[in-house]
Amino acid sequence: MRMDGPTSDEFAEPLETIDLYDPTRYETGAQHRAWHRLRRDAPVWPQETPDGHRFWSVTRYRDVAAVLMDDKSFSSAHGTILAVAAGDSAGGRTINLMDQPRHADVRLPTMRLMSTHAARQRAPQVREHVRRLVGERFDAGGVIDIAELMLHLPMAAVGETIGLPPDVWTALPRWAMAGVAPEDPHFAEGSAADTLKKAHHRLIAVFSELIKERRARPTDDVISVLLGLDFGGRPMDQREILLNCYSFVMGSVTTTAQVASHLVQALAERPAAWAALRESPDLVPTAVEESLRWASPTNHLLRRVLRPVEVAGTRIEPGELVAAWVGSANRDETVFPRPYEFDPARSANPHLAFGVGAHRCIGGPPAQVVLGLLLEELLARVESLEVAGPVTHLRSNFINGITALPVAVAPVRTRRPVVIS
Repeated sequence: MRMDGPTSDEFAEPLETIDLYDPTRYETGAQHRAWHRLRRDAPVWPQETPDGHRFWSVTRYRDVAAVLMDDKSFSSAHGTILAVAAGDSAGGRTINLMDQPRHADVRLPTMRLMSTHAARQRAPQVREHVRRLVGERFDAGGVIDIAELMLHLPMAAVGETIGLPPDVWTALPRWAMAGVAPEDPHFAEGSAADTLKKAHHRLIAVFSELIKERRARPTDDVISVLLGLDFGGRPMDQREILLNCYSFVMGSVTTTAQVASHLVQALAERPAAWAALRESPDLVPTAVEESLRWASPTNHLLRRVLRPVEVAGTRIEPGELVAAWVGSANRDETVFPRPYEFDPARSANPHLAFGVGAHRCIGGPPAQVVLGLLLEELLARVESLEVAGPVTHLRSNFINGITALPVAVAPVRTRRPVVIS
């Protein structure tokens, strides 16, 4: 999705033309203009999916945060994306599709491996992975497809933590992206249904083999933890373990890569921001948080209403669907001054890129670490950046992605160490 917003209220999209479902609008347009209009004039907005499922869209920061925080009124078990508004077959069986107390059964044991402390402890190894991924490319300079390169960044952050061997790190990100954006021509293999089937088959085949190996030889990774955890008084069955492996991979691979691409694009298009970072590398931590706000890699999160609720003056009944538009919340003018400006020095930045509440993204700390390390390598190795051709965006209403980002990279003459993490 293009990141430009309205220059004033008069350039916001008219209500009668707004469509928050259509995936092609995220590929070719800038939904920020629609979200701006909805925040101002219709903060709770009804629409139907193509197959007739009505959903309510909330777009203001306070309403998005309230919906995501209140897991007693809003359930994740029905499904968390509009593409499965009819109901997700994995509901109640995988970490992102569970309500309490089952959600805690999975989240608490696995959090140890994804915590801020664990992510920082692993930073030296992650840095080496990042250097192997980008070092030679940045040092050589020339035009680089950043979107293709960044597709593999999440493996540096969580590949070993999840338990994925390096020999699947190259192929797995493409399968994951095909799983969340099967209609996108960059990842499609035939029809959307065929693409989904192939992606699921390939991922499940990998996980099945890894689960078999971990049953014989447990290690300190997510797969081993899933095998040993207490799931409501019993072990997880094979399908539940497979589904949770799938969720951990999809949650990390499909988001972090997109933040990285949007970050590089933002800097390539803003020489002053790049110069500020080169002048003050200590801005790396705030630049990472700004990149998360700016990219908002998850456009929306879906919830199903459990009991009568009122959101921004609108009563919503049990069984109805609510889409919380995180990308809109992170441009809310009442929370973020100059929301359509990318500011690497932005200090007060309570973004919702990782969500909030019980379902706050468990992979947030590893993502923050790897994005910081990427930016440090960029600053150490690159003199200047410039977008060198058309940028192509992902056809998805769920993930705010980039599928092609040609950037002309001019390497530094003398490399300087930049280590903030």
